[in-house]
Amino acid sequence: MAQTSNPAQPLPLPPERPHRVAFAGTPDDAVPALSALAESGFDIPVVVTGAPRRRSRRGSDTPTPVAAAAAKLGLSISLEPVDLANCNADCAVVVAFGQLISSDLLARTPMLNLHFSLLPRWRGAAPVERALLAGDDTTGVCLMALEPTLDTGPVYWRHELLIGPADTAESLRARLADEGARLLVDSLAAGLGTPESQQGEPTYARKLSPADRAINWSQPATHIDRQIRVGGAWTMLDGQRFIVREAIPLAAEPGASPGTLLDDTVVTGHGLVRLVVVQPSGRPATDAQAWLHGARLPSGTRLG
Repeated sequence: MAQTSNPAQPLPLPPERPHRVAFAGTPDDAVPALSALAESGFDIPVVVTGAPRRRSRRGSDTPTPVAAAAAKLGLSISLEPVDLANCNADCAVVVAFGQLISSDLLARTPMLNLHFSLLPRWRGAAPVERALLAGDDTTGVCLMALEPTLDTGPVYWRHELLIGPADTAESLRARLADEGARLLVDSLAAGLGTPESQQGEPTYARKLSPADRAINWSQPATHIDRQIRVGGAWTMLDGQRFIVREAIPLAAEPGASPGTLLDDTVVTGHGLVRLVVVQPSGRPATDAQAWLHGARLPSGTRLG
């Protein structure tokens, strides 16, 4: 991600076959690319990542997944983006970094971005979640030259993947991360070629809010299923938030009001959703059948 201002001069492009490659990334999704670069023999002078974060109130600060991977690989770790330009690298590879990179740094060092969508569709912070929620049949991964404006850079290559009916955002990101890592090292070794400007109407993948994850049981079961597969889909039960972790959409039409719980299924605006894994408020995720057996909810209980 880069700042939205225009540089005075055209940005530099990396050499055809860069070897000394700095890296910037933060979450699990970025680890396959870092590991692939290291395993393929690229010289990685620095790995820039986010600061350690506390994952629980009582826990200690935990390094980012990229920091942990870099430490295992014996690589130099930095929290300062300026080090991408201070390490005399041929270029930098940026994968899910989550921080702004200033125009002056982009002007000093060529930067490549591995982005998990088929650009220009789903520019922005949550391309995988938005593709899944929208019901897209396909998504993909692109390698683009990083520009100051949001995900607008010219694209070296794009690789398309089908979105399966059981794909979750987590499983889809894992597939894209693995495929992207493989193609990244292949293209750096074989030669990047000339990037081409993005073609088509752009769409924007803003980060999902709690409202995006709130289940409206009047929606069709297919839509609710996509919300659940994105992750964190929630409804209300007895005045408390109730998360549906896994479910199966069904085509049956029971003739009851949306949100009505019938055994282990919930009535929707079109079809049913069978609960598989649920998470009541203040409790860990659990098998829906076991929860239903213990909860002993009255007939006709409504969710939402």
